[in-house]
Amino acid sequence: MGKMIKLKAKDGHELDAYLAEPKGKPLGGIVVVQEIFGVSDHIKRVADQYAAEGFKAIAPAMFDRIKPGITLPYTEVQQGIAYMQQLKWPNTLADLEAAAEQVRAAGSASVVGFCWGGTVAHVAASELDLDAAVSYYGGGVAKMLDKEPQCPTMYHFGDQDGSIPAADLEKIKDALSDEVIHVYEGAGHGFNCDERGSYSAPDAKLAFGRSIAFLREQAT
Repeated sequence: MGKMIKLKAKDGHELDAYLAEPKGKPLGGIVVVQEIFGVSDHIKRVADQYAAEGFKAIAPAMFDRIKPGITLPYTEVQQGIAYMQQLKWPNTLADLEAAAEQVRAAGSASVVGFCWGGTVAHVAASELDLDAAVSYYGGGVAKMLDKEPQCPTMYHFGDQDGSIPAADLEKIKDALSDEVIHVYEGAGHGFNCDERGSYSAPDAKLAFGRSIAFLREQAT
């Protein structure tokens, strides 16, 4: 189990973050970026999952820019989208950077993002000093292919994701041909989240195994 801490971005904004510490010397640091539902119990469990594998993991509350403590049930998609649309990229990246600096002393700073956070991971890989990035089903990636990752980046997509049409997936594959892209047959949007109807335990396990191996490699 982790704990809540405070971070301060370079513009002075203070935000909450969930910090999960590993046992023993950490392999590196990981920033876990939320979906549009806030730092939910699921996102905290993801941070715990990475901590159990030896990483110092932190999940910043990106919606604190709007108001503190926003978490939503997975049924509140439109509200989550409305919150996300209020955010500005410079502020979002500043908050992620503050989280990265918090864990960088562990030896490296990488990012893993889900849903909206998957798009954030893609953008952050092109804009920030990171060791690696992992993007899960980022619905906005296809619209931001002008952003070129400057660190090794891995992408996970389901081929039945209603938020990411097949044509967008092909555009992503073509534009990001130098990156590692995994597509999971039959998987939908949110397949990693055990609180959503689209959850696929086999695909979540496979994607996590691939992500851990990738992040370990980049952290060494």
